[in-house]
Amino acid sequence: VYQLSIGAACGLSWPSDRIVIQVLDDSTDPTIKDMVELECQRWASKGINIKYEIRDNRNGYKAGALKEGMKHSYVKHCDYVVIFDADFQPEPDFLWRTIPFLVHNPELALVQARWKFVNADECLMTRMQEMSLDYHFTVEQEVGSSTYSFFGFNGTAGVWRISALNEAGGWKDRTTVEDMDLAVRASLKGWKFLYLGSLKVKNELPSTLKAYRYQQHRWSCGPANLFRKMVMEIIKNKKVSTWKKVHVIYSFFVVRKLVAHIVTFIFYCVVLPATVLVPEVEVPKWGAVYIPSIITILNAVGTPRSFHLLVFWILFENVMSLHRTKATFIGLLEAGRVNEWIVTEKLGDAHKSKAAAKAPRKPRFRFGERLHVLELSVGAYLFFCGCYDVVFGKNHYFIYLFAQAIAFFIMGFGYVGTIVPNS
Repeated sequence: VYQLSIGAACGLSWPSDRIVIQVLDDSTDPTIKDMVELECQRWASKGINIKYEIRDNRNGYKAGALKEGMKHSYVKHCDYVVIFDADFQPEPDFLWRTIPFLVHNPELALVQARWKFVNADECLMTRMQEMSLDYHFTVEQEVGSSTYSFFGFNGTAGVWRISALNEAGGWKDRTTVEDMDLAVRASLKGWKFLYLGSLKVKNELPSTLKAYRYQQHRWSCGPANLFRKMVMEIIKNKKVSTWKKVHVIYSFFVVRKLVAHIVTFIFYCVVLPATVLVPEVEVPKWGAVYIPSIITILNAVGTPRSFHLLVFWILFENVMSLHRTKATFIGLLEAGRVNEWIVTEKLGDAHKSKAAAKAPRKPRFRFGERLHVLELSVGAYLFFCGCYDVVFGKNHYFIYLFAQAIAFFIMGFGYVGTIVPNS
């Protein structure tokens, strides 16, 4: 993965005297460190201006590494900084398609490109992720950019104007979403952002359930914690209009980062199943079926090739809403795992081929590592409600309840995503 991304960055079509490739290595594995350093030396021997920067600690994680990277003397001679995570592979013309927007529009702080997933067909879980992220890029980012409203930086595959970055206060490690933190602060300073949906950068989706759970915890906990820290700062800001404040607080944070997760889980996995136990409570069909169905179909428009997987996607998202809700409350209450940062593991083609070649005939699994009590508990609750509805109910909710219970059981026993056998 590192070799691919470094090679892609070094292959960017741009005058060699006007670009510096900076590799920020925060890895703790000596083997990876040696591999990355050798790769940088190989490109340096070809005349590429590449700098291999490494810290003696991981303070601040990604934000800390980015902040440290901006302190080097050669950065002072640069006007823009382009950020790619380790698994991203930009096309050679990436800079030619992004930098001109910043050069010709001094009010622009960020140009964000879209993600293109190279392993979306690896398993059903990656197909589900593709549907969710395609909606994010096709609708949320596109609408935010085209209407000149606020939209968040995705942390990678974007170009920042360094003066805007510095004016906003630089990188901060107070949450696990340093990208969103910077975007909000820059927006409050009056800077504008541009999203280029036509420019796609190849990258990889997490294909193991463990890696995906860690990623979703960070992506849900971080925004909630950032909202807690910044809500008063947004309200008191005098550089942006009241309408923009309302948009950032209500639409971006409250609706999309807080309510969306909590309502999905509480309504569909707690309240709706509970109504079969209390016949006096009746949920109108428009609220339980019609409106959610319309919203779900609209969410799937970004990935038409996966439309036939819509039912699986709904069940999968409802299961993940359990963890997103938990992470959201952790962020809002600033509880134990609020600043937990675990790097999202990407298997990479080389790793997969190596694992396939050396995999034992009978893979051995540690049952405890794949047993998820929360999912199994909710699955048991849904199954019980389904059985009760079969015997006493009249609304036929058991069709949904049994399907959702099965989805919770499948993920509770870890039978989803790519399973890497223990050697």
